Amino acid sequence: MMKKALITGITGQDGSYLTEILLEKGYEVHGIIRRSSSFNTGRIDHLYNNRDIMNKQLFLHYGDLVDTSNLNRLLEQIEPDEIYNLAAQSHVKVSFEIPDYTGQVDALGTLRFLDAIREVGLREVRFYQASTSELYGKVQEVPQSEKTPFYPRSPYGVAKLYGYWIIVNYREAYNLFACNGILFNHESPRRGETFVTRKITRAASRIVAGLQQSLSLGNIHSKRDWGFAPEYCEGMWRILNHDKAEDFVLATGETHTIKEFVEYTFRELGIEIDWQGEAENEKGVISKIDLSKAAKLAGTDAQSFQYQLTNDLKIGQTLIKVDPNYYRPTEVDLLIGDPTKVEKILGWKAKTKFEDLVKVMIQADLEKVLKRGF
Repeated sequence: MMKKALITGITGQDGSYLTEILLEKGYEVHGIIRRSSSFNTGRIDHLYNNRDIMNKQLFLHYGDLVDTSNLNRLLEQIEPDEIYNLAAQSHVKVSFEIPDYTGQVDALGTLRFLDAIREVGLREVRFYQASTSELYGKVQEVPQSEKTPFYPRSPYGVAKLYGYWIIVNYREAYNLFACNGILFNHESPRRGETFVTRKITRAASRIVAGLQQSLSLGNIHSKRDWGFAPEYCEGMWRILNHDKAEDFVLATGETHTIKEFVEYTFRELGIEIDWQGEAENEKGVISKIDLSKAAKLAGTDAQSFQYQLTNDLKIGQTLIKVDPNYYRPTEVDLLIGDPTKVEKILGWKAKTKFEDLVKVMIQADLEKVLKRGF
C-alpha cells in the first residue's frame, strides 16, 4: 500500500527536495502551503505542472502552523503515515525583528501539530521535526553532537529549542514516534536568496555580468558546517524510517568561514580576492581576473561571454564590503557537527565536498543571470 507523507514547508528548499525523494520512493505526498497574493511554488513548479503527478500522487493544501483547527482538519482528511515539519520562520537575523511571530511558528507551531496528532488519534504516525545547529549557538564543545549542551543565541534558536524539547517530551509522555533532525547548514541552488551562501553566489554572478557593483556582508569570519541539501533531505527520510524514534545530528564534520565561501565562489569565476583592512573596514578587492573560467562554467566561449558584460572589472576594484547592519545582536561564531551517530546507525554520510557545493551553486546562478538578466 502506498505510504502517505505530509510535508509542511513544501515550497522551501528542503521541502522541494524531500518531495522529489518521496515521490521517487512511491509515496503519496501532501504539502501544506500558505495563502499568498503572489505565486510562491517556484521550487516545486516542475512537479506542480506535471499532470502525471499533480492530484494523483502529489496534493497541495492551504494551511498554517498558527491555525490549530486547520491542522486538525488536514490530519483527519489525509491520515498521513509520516509528517515532516519543515515549515518555519528560518532566517536568524530576521528573528530578532519578528521574535513573536518566530516563536508562534517555530515553537508553538510544533506543539500545535503534536497536539493535533493526539486529538485526531493518529497513534501510528511518525513525526519528523526540522531542528537546527543554531541550537548550539555559543558552542559548549567542538564539534557538536547529540550530547552537546544547547546555548541558542537568537529568537530563532530559542524557538527551535522549544520545538526540540517538546518533541522529546511528547515522545516520552505519549509514546509518539517523534524525532529531531539536528541539521547543520545545508545549501543548494534552491536556497533562498536572503541566506548568505545564495546571496554570495547570486551577487558574484551578477557582478561578472555587469548587473551589480559589489556585495555587502556582515561577519565574514563566522564559521559554518555546510553540506548539500538533497543529501540531508534523504537523511530526514532515514531518520523517520529507523526502527526507533531517535534524534540525530546531520553534518559534514568540516567548517569553513564565510570569507572562504566568498573566495571559492569568485575563484570559480576566475577572480581572485585580496583582503585589506580590519573589522568594519575590511574589504575584498580584485587581485587577478581570468573570465575565461567563468565562460567555461557558463558553457560558452570566452569572447561571447565577454561581449555580454556591461561592466569592465579591474584589478584593485572593491567587490566585498563589510556592513555592520548585517551583524547579529548575538553572534554564533563557530558551528561544526559530529555526524558519528548517524553514520554508524543509519549509514548516512555527507558526500558533497565544500568546493563542489560552491561550484554547483555558482554555476546555477550564473546560468540564471545570463539567461534571464537578473
